[in-house]
Amino acid sequence: MNCSYDKNLLYKAQTSMAHMLDTAVAIYGYELEDYYDMFLNSTYSLRFERGESSVIAGMSGHELAHAVISEYKSIDLHDYVFTVDRSCEYWIGWSLSFYQWESSKSFRYINELVPISDMYSMYPKYHEMDISQFVDRVDEIDHDRRKQAFKRLRQYAGISQRELADRTGIPLRTIQQYEQGQKNLAHARADVVVKLSKALYCRVEDIV
Repeated sequence: MNCSYDKNLLYKAQTSMAHMLDTAVAIYGYELEDYYDMFLNSTYSLRFERGESSVIAGMSGHELAHAVISEYKSIDLHDYVFTVDRSCEYWIGWSLSFYQWESSKSFRYINELVPISDMYSMYPKYHEMDISQFVDRVDEIDHDRRKQAFKRLRQYAGISQRELADRTGIPLRTIQQYEQGQKNLAHARADVVVKLSKALYCRVEDIV
């Protein structure tokens, strides 16, 4: 598995993201969805997911929250108020940063899979579970999304499953298994994915 950055930075990344979201809501008074949209459109989102130590290890989550807001308006750095209790926003940040690290998917793509506002509804079930349960659930959502996307691309191209099989030399049954989710295109051989993308007139990344 190709993770986003060195595992030695992971705990600090999770802590930083958790404190960032908690601070944005509890101290700066933002709605989580509004603040997270600012984060996604800031310079810090890409730098964080790349594992830049100056962002992950070089500042606290409290400082990161302020830095993101400061890209949009001038604001004083508020005092950080430490609490023992962990908020829902804290868990969301902790879980998001772990999933991003393990999957190497961008925060923006993850937000398309599970909008951050929807993560509130995941909190009651998953916050006391092992983090792997959360990872499995988001992976499942991603798999379903890609499965549906593959079928839509074939339909947009105006060809049947049989025609796609004939054009690519890929067995009809395999095409059907990809559309039904019995096989995962993300695990397919590179030549198979390339053949499908050419036949469907799309990019490789559109189907995997």
